[in-house]
Amino acid sequence: MTGRKNRKKEIILFTDLDGTLLDHEDYSFAGAAPALERLRGEGVPLVFTTSKTRKEIEALREVLGFRDPFISENGGGVFFPGEYGPWIPGGESLPPHVLVRFGKPYGEIRRFLTALPPSFGIRGFGDMAAEEIARFTGLPPDQAKLAAERDFTEPFLLENDAVLPELLARADREGLQIVRGGRFHHLVGKGQDKGRAVLFVAEVFGKKNGTRPVTIGVGDSPNDFPMLEAVDVPVLIPHPDGRHDALRLPGLILAPLPGSRGWNAAVEALLDRRDFSGKRI
Repeated sequence: MTGRKNRKKEIILFTDLDGTLLDHEDYSFAGAAPALERLRGEGVPLVFTTSKTRKEIEALREVLGFRDPFISENGGGVFFPGEYGPWIPGGESLPPHVLVRFGKPYGEIRRFLTALPPSFGIRGFGDMAAEEIARFTGLPPDQAKLAAERDFTEPFLLENDAVLPELLARADREGLQIVRGGRFHHLVGKGQDKGRAVLFVAEVFGKKNGTRPVTIGVGDSPNDFPMLEAVDVPVLIPHPDGRHDALRLPGLILAPLPGSRGWNAAVEALLDRRDFSGKRI
């Protein structure tokens, strides 16, 4: 018999998407199908924690059949199902969601980028048509359109990484920061990251259910590090070449394979443990 009641401790699984649950080259989640089925069957909350936009995540949730809260655009916003409203004082109603904002409005992000001298050689999603975004990301055109509909952050490409130190300094003076994802740099609000959002979600679950859950986080790149530092059980997925990013954390689990297959192996191994009563497993 399966189900949450068999667990000594409630758990929540936070996961990055690109290069983690979704394969780097084609965005397939096929290799994770067995673990996804177990999560659905056992009622384990799966909280997408990603650089993707709200509309991208909504489309994927529909395909995968999950209805849990999600974290968009590198912690820029947390979207809860409407029924979580009583546990989120000050949450913003955005039917069918309740939104908690941690990031700056997208308009402020764009104003910073457009004021930079052309010599910086920056191209953000706001400078690209959907067809160009599709070419750089490998997304189908319909999904590229969803990626362009942003709320809090701007992915961008640099012609010359030599300008990055000056760009970082300018961003810092404007209350912004730059994080590195799997494919792009991302311009985001200072103090915004996946870890802050993860801790908030865990707190809300604790209020709603009467006990703080054990948190598992799965990611593959530096913009996931704050999430992995915030959870109880961190899992690092390797890149397609088999290399893991350099990260030192107590209890860090290194997945054996890249993408959805590595995600599946790590998550199934954790689910097999059954006992989540301790902070680390």
